[in-house]
Amino acid sequence: MCCLVISYDFSENKTLVVLIFAVTKHDANNALSSNSSSLEVNEPEENSPVLQVALIVLTTDDSSLPVLTFRMWFLGTISCILLSFQNQFFSYRTEPLIITSISAQIAVVPLGQLMAAKLTGRVFFRGQRWEFTLNPGPFNVKEHVLITIFANAGSGLVYAIHLLTAIKVFYKKNISFFLSAIVVFSTQVILVKVFLRKTVF
Repeated sequence: MCCLVISYDFSENKTLVVLIFAVTKHDANNALSSNSSSLEVNEPEENSPVLQVALIVLTTDDSSLPVLTFRMWFLGTISCILLSFQNQFFSYRTEPLIITSISAQIAVVPLGQLMAAKLTGRVFFRGQRWEFTLNPGPFNVKEHVLITIFANAGSGLVYAIHLLTAIKVFYKKNISFFLSAIVVFSTQVILVKVFLRKTVF
């Protein structure tokens, strides 16, 4: 079995292509076990036991990379809003057009690189508490991950929309925007609370 992995290296601004060969899962496990001694010496203990992941995913963290940047907030908010509107709008079709967060994950890389190249590096409110810049440096992997989380949060459908649609279409009842918003927000918060209770508590 042959696996082609394409990875983008943000630090070097180049695309890495890794060709991985694994005949069976048993052979891959044997390769990991035979190299376990070298992995313990050269690699951190938290390295993934999956060979393909261990070859392309970094196990170290660069704390100097900026995270909460203007690019991250702008691209993340736009991707969340666009995916939320588009998926909800087309969900009424017989054959709905659903765009997942993977599409946004791919699309924001050139946009982030473009913003890193074109935005000004001027520092606003220098020396003050609210000091910030629109362009703190090259587009990095941490910004990319957070933008993908934003897009994933907006790609899902709101469950209560079907309830509101049924009331308006089948029962011919008009619901105010305020009441509709309360129903939508309350159902979403209840689902989040149930999820947190199951996973955290």
